[in-house]
Amino acid sequence: MGPVSGLVLYAVIWFMTFFVAIPIRLQTQGEAGKTVPGTHHGSPERHDLKKKAWITTGVAFVIWAILAWIILGGVISMDDIDLFSRFGPGPIEERGLGG
Repeated sequence: MGPVSGLVLYAVIWFMTFFVAIPIRLQTQGEAGKTVPGTHHGSPERHDLKKKAWITTGVAFVIWAILAWIILGGVISMDDIDLFSRFGPGPIEERGLGG
């Protein structure tokens, strides 16, 4: 995994984690009893996005570190994922062509 692949993997994990964290402990205007005219009752009254972004950064880093260790350490390889042999032949040594 190269540096760009690592950054892309971290960004994907960060956004997925953030989208999961956004609705946690969200207080709507309807729950607070103070609905601003022209807005929906389900609009957020208190969302704490800055705090959730910082927490997401830490959680995403831990998840990314675990996945990077799995990928770089070779715990799971492409051969383990290729259940139906669709990724083509393996390395030259496996095909019997190596010296």
